Amino acid sequence: MPVSPPGGIRALISTLAGLALSGLMAASAAASGPSEQALAAMQAATERLDRVHALVVAHDGEIVLDHHQGGPGTAAPANVKSLSKTVLAALTGAAIEAGVLEDVDQSLVGLLGDRVPAGADPRVNDITIGHLMALQAGLERTSGSNYGSWVASPDWVADALGRPFVDEPGGRMLYSTGSSHLLSAALTRASGESTLALAQRLLGEPLSINIPAWARDPQGIYFGGNDMLLSPRALIQIGELYRHDGQLNGQRILPEGWVEDSWAARGSSPWTNDGYGYGWFITTLADEPAYYGRGFGGQALYVIPARELTIAITSNPNPPSPGGQFQGRLNALVETLLETD
Repeated sequence: MPVSPPGGIRALISTLAGLALSGLMAASAAASGPSEQALAAMQAATERLDRVHALVVAHDGEIVLDHHQGGPGTAAPANVKSLSKTVLAALTGAAIEAGVLEDVDQSLVGLLGDRVPAGADPRVNDITIGHLMALQAGLERTSGSNYGSWVASPDWVADALGRPFVDEPGGRMLYSTGSSHLLSAALTRASGESTLALAQRLLGEPLSINIPAWARDPQGIYFGGNDMLLSPRALIQIGELYRHDGQLNGQRILPEGWVEDSWAARGSSPWTNDGYGYGWFITTLADEPAYYGRGFGGQALYVIPARELTIAITSNPNPPSPGGQFQGRLNALVETLLETD
């Protein structure tokens, strides 16, 4: 006659079995990903936004929605506008891991050398690589009403560095493409390669994505933080690199701790109040921590780690601007996916 285990042991066995079942259920839920109903609801909501060209959703690295309704297809390069800042931050991390740059505290002036104008404010010596990624250089913005005069100048690097300081380096977030362009110039000087060649070598090759040439300044420096050409599927691979803590198939591409540092707010957007780290905005969507890059006209890349989701959206990049509220509509698209059963 079989002997039953004592009550205490039975309770322990029951508890362990329950924990194992809960773990299996959680793993199954994560593996199942968004329901067909949720994906259909997201696609229907996307179709109501005429400006949007393409939407790609990946769950745990697998494409579960590939929707194209205008412009270049989901595998074709598109102008991602200022979403380029997120990509440039990834390239900076890869350059540090590869030994091209020392770390985020490396001095900009030390890298640019004679590209720094003689009459620049001495405080340019305090600007670091990290300040440029976090848009905390302290210099007057080159974006907004200053953008036209900046890109019409004969030397974008000198113009950006010659602007007055409106805050100290490391101070508040000042959204400025000039800061990102200084980062591109620094990468070019440090590597001896163009930013394009460096991006192809450190991101394009390991991620198996196409990074074609994009616009350059009068001195031939590839435009830092704007006008990069990437397909939605390529953007998914960049998002997945961050979701996997900077590693791909066991190969470390971004430094250890890079993603955590990139997703830590160093400033905040004056328009949305979302935090901003190294090239990524930080927010909450449907009660889930979410990280995103954005560009003019409706370009966006989202990573929602708790749901194992990466989402890329490309839209019409041409003026007129759809207004700041359009980003809110893209956020709502993502929430549709997260909230629909």
